[in-house]
Parts: sequence; C-alpha cells; structure tokens
Amino acid sequence: MIALNLRPTLSLTDAVFERLCQQNPELRLERTAQGELIVMPPAGSESSRQNLSLSAQLWQWNQQTKLGVTFDSSTGFTLPNGAIRSPDAAWIEKTRWERLTPEQRRKFAPLCPDFVLELKSPGDDLPPLQAKLQEYIDNGAQLGWLIDAERQQVYVYRPGQPVQVSDRPDTLAGNPVLPNFVMDFTLIWP
Repeated sequence: MIALNLRPTLSLTDAVFERLCQQNPELRLERTAQGELIVMPPAGSESSRQNLSLSAQLWQWNQQTKLGVTFDSSTGFTLPNGAIRSPDAAWIEKTRWERLTPEQRRKFAPLCPDFVLELKSPGDDLPPLQAKLQEYIDNGAQLGWLIDAERQQVYVYRPGQPVQVSDRPDTLAGNPVLPNFVMDFTLIWP
C-alpha cells in the first residue's frame, strides 16, 4: 500500500477521485478523510482465493435471508468523514440501501456499510488495517472483521466495545448485525 499526499497543490474532490478511478480501472484506489490517495497492489493468488471464499459465504447467506445487499472488494463507499474506502467485503441492511437514490447507488454510495470485512494480505502492515477498521466503526459500521490469515486470527470490531481477538476460530457468528450468519474459517486457514 502506498499513500500519496497530494495537498496543497491537488485536491481530490469526489468528482476528481471518481474520474481518476474510471481512467485507471486496473488500480485499487482509496481516498482518506485527510485527502491522501491510497494505492493498493493487486491481491496475491492465495489472498484472492481466501477473499472469494469469505465473500461467497456472506453472499450466500444474504441470498437466503434477503436482509440486505452484499458488495465485493471493488466497491467504494463515501464515509461520513469524507473518506472513500473499499472493504474486501461489505453488507448493508436493505432499507438503508433502498433509501439511496439511483444516482447515489451508481457512484460511491454515501454511507458506511453495516458490516465490513478486511483480509490482511501477506504484504499488508497490520496497524493501518486496524486503523481502517476503527474508521469504519467510527463512521457507522455495526460490525467489522479484520482477518489475519497468516496468524490465523480474527479481530472483531463493534461500536463502544474493545476489539476482540479470536485465535484460529473454526467459525464466527455475525449476530445480531447479520442474524444467523456463521462464517466458516476452516475454508481459508492454511
């Protein structure tokens, strides 16, 4: 991950950032609340496999319950603090999504997902990802999971609660945010 500070000479407004993303679809870009441009390298094969397994489980649960809308890692959300972030997987409760206009849905939706998932790739540093998860919680997420597959740990974030660390869980429940959702981690642990 590379952070580029473009201020004071260039301001990454929503429109400029959107154009930058459209003109460089091969890049994974985020914008911090401070206006920094974050460039993330593509995921390695193993990380991509793990992320697909995690996202597929969330998608399958949502297909059965129809309680909301799921998103993959290519989706950007404009958080209340002005950052535009792309979690590896996300879920938004159905009525919150339906309140958005079609125009808002086509762009980087102006809300924070209810649930976010981040998978630490081997090249990622843990502290920036921990700060990113806390940013989601501070901006309205009700549940966040940071998964460190190498250490086989899951960091669980909830508003107003200390971060909980689970060592090599076989499963983890998403209640009450994701009713009756249970993630099977045995599919991703090496």
